[in-house]
Amino acid sequence: MDCLVVDDDQEIRLSLQSYLQRFDIRAQTAADGVEMRRLIANQHFDVVILDLMLPGEGGLSLCQWLQQRGGPPVIMLTAHGDPINRVLGLEMGADDYLGKPFEPRELVARIHALMRRIKKAGAPEDVQGAHLGSARLLQFEGWRFDRMLRQLISPEEVVMALSQAEFRMLSALVERPGRVLSREQLIELTRAPGVDVNDRSVDLSISRLRQKLGDSSREPRLIRTLRGEGYLFDATPQVLKGGTA
Repeated sequence: MDCLVVDDDQEIRLSLQSYLQRFDIRAQTAADGVEMRRLIANQHFDVVILDLMLPGEGGLSLCQWLQQRGGPPVIMLTAHGDPINRVLGLEMGADDYLGKPFEPRELVARIHALMRRIKKAGAPEDVQGAHLGSARLLQFEGWRFDRMLRQLISPEEVVMALSQAEFRMLSALVERPGRVLSREQLIELTRAPGVDVNDRSVDLSISRLRQKLGDSSREPRLIRTLRGEGYLFDATPQVLKGGTA
């Protein structure tokens, strides 16, 4: 497993790099956003450990940049007693957070838990799915889905904002068109730290998305219900020109 540790404290960077290697986690380090962007552009990482407080560009902005380009999952390091920034980090796309100071063993456990969650949820299985997952702007049946602004634009150019739950649900569906996704799979695909996702919330998000898409609950066209199996996104999303992150 390859990990990138982004922290301006050299002692933390070096100690984590050494500690993670004991658990077969190959760690590289960056002291700021400039170095992080350079490393991300040139090689693959399975997870990024990102400090909130960095010189120059802050952790929140960098987290958003990673999320927009379909980058690796992020575990954000935050100060204890800083709930506002923890919430903002999750809103910007962080997958988990850990308050400083922390036990390095807990970080290892969180990395492994995050990898298990991603593996269980299942990444897009084919090249098309991976391409859709990295795209900012998608189009289907006259609709446009702007994943950076988290908006739906109707064929009549009506802009509709999406809640966090609706955004995660629509992303999970459009990245896997034509596949039946059970409620259990959708729970895993839309789970976020600090957010309770269950069968009821899955159904509620589906219902709200259908309303926004003008999809009939009795005879839905775009998000179909397969009784006893789950939901299926019955459209073929296309990446709009200039829409790849």
